[in-house]
Parts: sequence; C-alpha cells; structure tokens
Amino acid sequence: MGGTGTVLRELRGAQKTAKGVSLYSRHVNRPLGRLFAAAAYRVGLTPNHVTLLSALFTFASLASVALVRPSWGLAVAVCAGLVTGFALDSADGQLARLTGRGGPDGEWLDHVVDCAKMILAHTAVLISFRRFFELPSERWLLLPLGFLFAAVLTFCAGLLREQLGRAAALGGSTEGGGAPVRVSRARAVALLPADYGVFCLLFLLLGDPAAFRLGYAVLAAAHALFLVLFLVKWFRELRAFRTPD
Repeated sequence: MGGTGTVLRELRGAQKTAKGVSLYSRHVNRPLGRLFAAAAYRVGLTPNHVTLLSALFTFASLASVALVRPSWGLAVAVCAGLVTGFALDSADGQLARLTGRGGPDGEWLDHVVDCAKMILAHTAVLISFRRFFELPSERWLLLPLGFLFAAVLTFCAGLLREQLGRAAALGGSTEGGGAPVRVSRARAVALLPADYGVFCLLFLLLGDPAAFRLGYAVLAAAHALFLVLFLVKWFRELRAFRTPD
C-alpha cells in the first residue's frame, strides 16, 4: 500500500461519519487512533491485536487507580494510559476498515473490552475513594455506583438501538434515506461531557483528591442527564420503525 503517508490517507478515506461525535473524539481521538492504526498496519498487527493492546493500556491504568495512592505522578500516568487505550480503541476499527480484516469476532471483542473498561473504571474509583480519599460522608461511595449504572445502561441501550435500527432498516424501513449527513459543531461541543475521552482527561485531577471528586461528580451528573435524553431519543427513533396498523 506504500509508505506511512499513503496509509494515513487511506485511513482518512475510511473514516466513519462525524455525526453524533464530540469534538474530542473528532479532533483528538480519531486522529491519534489513525496514527496508531498506520503504525499497526506497518508492523503487521491485526485489528484484534490492537484491541488487546487497548485493553492492556486501559486495564493497567485502572488497576493503578485502585491500588496506588493518588499523586500528581499517578495522575499523569493514568491519564496517558487511558488516552492511549482509547486511541487504540479507535485504531482497531480504522485498521479493520483499511485491511478488510474485520469480522463478528472483532466487533464482539471490541464491545466486550468497552463494557469491561466501563465497569472497571468506576469500580477502580470506588476502591480508590474507599482506600485513599477523605470523604465528607460515606454516601460519596454511592457516586461511582450511580455513574457505573448510567454508563453501562447508556452503552447497552445505545448498542441495542444500533442493532435493532439496523435490523428494521434491512426489513424495509429507512433511516434518513440518502440525504447528506450534517455535522453540528454545537452538538459536538454539547456531547463533550459524555465523551469517554473527557472522562480519561478527568484523571489529570487525581493529584488533588478534592478536585477529582468534584470533577467526577460533575461528569456523573452529566452522564445521568444524557442517559435520560438518549433513552427518550432512541425510544422515539425505534418507535418510528413500527409498521402502521
């Protein structure tokens, strides 16, 4: 396929739509993932290899949150590990589209790793809260559980929306026809609090437990709000696929 520059151009051409994607994913995570995908292609890695590398960086970083006392050094290391893991999570799909080597096994593995990292992320924060933080009240330990609930339910409901919508479209319904996709910058900004990349950046505050706790609470509230908005939106979209009586 040629040099790295050629591979990067091919990857840009195989990029997924920017609709419904926040500014972080569009301008940071996807471009970084493109670099990782090009590097993976050059050394002969498969998309599944890249997925497992993503899991390695992510799970090692989250284990550090649970096991190591918060400090600024830990904050930088964890943030870097999570950002790298997230970019590799983008790279596996880009590499699959570039090489045509994607498949149900790769999609399944990717979703398993995504679900595992959400569960482990908030479990790690809960453990860190319990072991290392001077909490104003024990009730703060409920916050990671609530955040976990919102994150996992959003993930599962969104995945079902995608699968059921795809099945309904194959059955004869349409989803927007062939109209060009409009990408709203305002929407991309509004989606930032729900972006996993912003959650990764939150760990830069881990050196200041009070600031981290506040930032974590703000993101938890944002995710709870987005959960309600997404559930209403997806329910209405799926209801539109119903066959008229």
